[in-house]
This record gives sequence, C-alpha cells and structure tokens, in this order.
Amino acid sequence: MKTTSKGRNNKLACQIGEFLVCAELGRRGLIATPFSGNVPAFDILAADHQCNTVPIQVKASRGKNWPSDARSWMEIELDLGSKIQVNRGARKIENPDLIYVHVVIAKADEGTDQYFILTKKQLQKAAIRSYSAWMEPKGWKRPRKPESFDCRYSIEDLEQYRDNWKLITAKLCPSTAGERNRAVASGKEMGVEDA
Repeated sequence: MKTTSKGRNNKLACQIGEFLVCAELGRRGLIATPFSGNVPAFDILAADHQCNTVPIQVKASRGKNWPSDARSWMEIELDLGSKIQVNRGARKIENPDLIYVHVVIAKADEGTDQYFILTKKQLQKAAIRSYSAWMEPKGWKRPRKPESFDCRYSIEDLEQYRDNWKLITAKLCPSTAGERNRAVASGKEMGVEDA
C-alpha cells in the first residue's frame, strides 16, 4: 500500500476540518463557506439569517494536540550564550476577538469529531500556559533543540471551550440572542404568535 506524504495528509486534515465546521454551523441554522486557505486571517465566513457575518479560523488535528510557534503568543527569544529562552510575557496580538474552532477529526471507524470554540485571546492564554508548563521544569532550556519554539497545546488545554458554539451565535446576532433568551425566560418562543 502506497503511503501518502505528510504535506498531503496535513492538507486533507485542513480540508476536512473546514467542511466539518461548516456542516456543524449549518446544523445550527447558519450559512458558512470555506475559503480553502485563500484568506490569510481566517478560513470560514459564517452568516446568520439577518446577513450578520463572522470570520472563523479553523485548526484541525487527527491527534490530541495542535502545533504552533511560541513566538506567535509570547515575547520570547533565545539567549545565544546560555541557550535559555527568555520569556518577556504575552505578545500583543492582532484580532484578539477572532474566533477559532479547533477540530479533532475522529477516525472513520471510531468516535465522533470534537470541537473547541474560543477567541484568539483565550487561545493565546492557553498556549502560553501549556508552553510555560512544559518549559519551566527545564529552566527554559530545550533539551535537544534549544533554538526551537515549537509550542503544542492539547485537548486538555482547551477542554473548557468544548462545544462552545454559543460564542459564534452570540457574536453573529447579539440582539437576537438577547431576544431569544428573554422569550425563553417568559415562556414564549420567537416566531410563534398567539392564536
């Protein structure tokens, strides 16, 4: 059996992840379209029935973690003499309210796909916590490749954001979400008139 390249597998994971997120948004009454990597800042644009839109970044994984670069989240540099990484704190990031949907793609014959929905700012905090927890016991000196800033965060780091789809619907239509909550509280559903 012929093996597929890592690049092709990564491309397929990205494609699957984007379409899975579009399908989940469709189940929630939203129109969503993927841009297949053609827009640098986001992967999907979702819209509600009032034509409110929200951009979404998708990160897909076939495993239990996602790779990133610590320098995306932290002001960090390598001291060339000691080979110790110097952490100067959180980096100022662009678009801190951008919504990220992390997908764990289930194998074809087992389990279900998993979704974690959070803002870029929340992701930054999770990534910094994860990288710091890994680096602190090592004195901020990577054992094999001191110059590497490979930062991986896992399902455990994002668990509190599991199935947090309300983040997207609240951002798309905050007034409608407020009306819906008031209607539910008063015992009436939206769109249903008294006879």
